Amino acid sequence: MSISPTHNEALAAQLDRAINNKTKPLGSLGVLEALARQIGLIQNTRDIALTKPSILVFAADHGVVAEGISAYPQDVTWQMVENFLARGAAINVFATQNHCELRVIDAGVNHDFGPRDGLTDRKLAHGTRNFANEPAMSRDLCQTALAAGMALASELEGNVVGFGEMGIGNTTAAAALMHKLTGIPVAQCVGAGTGLSADGILHKQRVIEAAVDRHAHATEALDVLATFGGLEIAMMAGAMLKAAELRKILLIDGFIVTSALLVAARMHPAILDYCVFAHCSDENGHKQMLDALGAKPLLNLGLRLGEGTGCALALPLLHAAVNFLNQMATFESAQVSEKSE
Repeated sequence: MSISPTHNEALAAQLDRAINNKTKPLGSLGVLEALARQIGLIQNTRDIALTKPSILVFAADHGVVAEGISAYPQDVTWQMVENFLARGAAINVFATQNHCELRVIDAGVNHDFGPRDGLTDRKLAHGTRNFANEPAMSRDLCQTALAAGMALASELEGNVVGFGEMGIGNTTAAAALMHKLTGIPVAQCVGAGTGLSADGILHKQRVIEAAVDRHAHATEALDVLATFGGLEIAMMAGAMLKAAELRKILLIDGFIVTSALLVAARMHPAILDYCVFAHCSDENGHKQMLDALGAKPLLNLGLRLGEGTGCALALPLLHAAVNFLNQMATFESAQVSEKSE
């Protein structure tokens, strides 16, 4: 695994000249200008393009739900996968609206779906173990999940990949990962998830704090992921790493997806060059996680659904960044006078 930083001074200068020579005041397209520049550096060219964008939604269950940390029962994971397959979820609507391929991956749901159209079966177990008592998975299983994600990313034809997830209990796993990898206090990492009360959030916090004490030995990124993570989070992290190695644009969704990236970035920091952060989630802790990564999200819509919905909603902004660079007139071609000195 080798992820190359996108830094290229000569190309960056070429992109800046192209952006600044469009018929507009300097900097007037704001974040879109930085986005076009980033895409050019990722693709290593001035002639940028988006091809066959896709969103991968990874689903798995979590043993820690036995601690009563979710407002919903574990069965909702497989029921929502069925909803994805029936094209009835928010991500189905938004992906279709934006002409984006959607792939649903069973990484470890506690349910047997059998062969199904539209479902990619990469099930490695029927969920993780309860990390309140023991590591969520073995180091070997975690590495297998990472490798499975890498293989999935290798199969993608397009150059833009968004990431989404489904898994009851996965905000608890994500909050534990966030705490362990950033040092931010657990109380600032936990949130309502699927709709916990204040008492429920406090209970969730205490479950994580006790588990962190129990597993104090886990400090290295892979061990932290194996101890507290989920199969969908691990598989997603692997897919992110491979997609970056292949110089694809990574569209990062909300709290859980960003926790997978946090793990991946601890393994290979250069992955961050390839990441476009779709939005800042309304889930408590996401803003601080983004800040820890030095990330600037494109949108802030109060979303906290997951599924990759933020990726689908941000995709038109990527198209806008590419299209203005490729299609807008220059001052010279439009015979428009430039700013007076």
